[in-house]
Amino acid sequence: MNIKDLPFGVTDWSDVEKTEHTGEQGMAYWQTRTFGDIRVRMVEYSPGYLADHWCAKGHILLCLEGELHTELKDGRCFVLPPGSSYQVADNAELHRSSTEQGAKLFVVD
Repeated sequence: MNIKDLPFGVTDWSDVEKTEHTGEQGMAYWQTRTFGDIRVRMVEYSPGYLADHWCAKGHILLCLEGELHTELKDGRCFVLPPGSSYQVADNAELHRSSTEQGAKLFVVD
C-alpha cells in the first residue's frame, strides 16, 4: 500500500452515516470513508450474518467486538475473536464472512 497525498485527519465515526447491506442471512452496516484509492470502514454484522458472495477484494481487517468466521473458497476456516486480524491481497484467495453472535470490524481496503 502506498499512502500519498493524504493530510493528517481525524474521523469521528459517530458522525459517519451507516449504510445497510443485506447478506445471504442477516445484515451488514457499513460506515465508510474514502481517501484516494483507500477505503476505510467500520463494519457491524448482525447475529447470524452470512455474506451473499465470495469476496476477491484485498483487506486488512481487525475484529473489534464479537467473533468473525472467515471461510476461504478452498475450505479453510478461521475464527477471529476481538483483537485479532487478517490480511489478504486482491484476487489472492476468495473469502466470505459469517458470524453467529455478531461482530464489529475495522477494515482497510
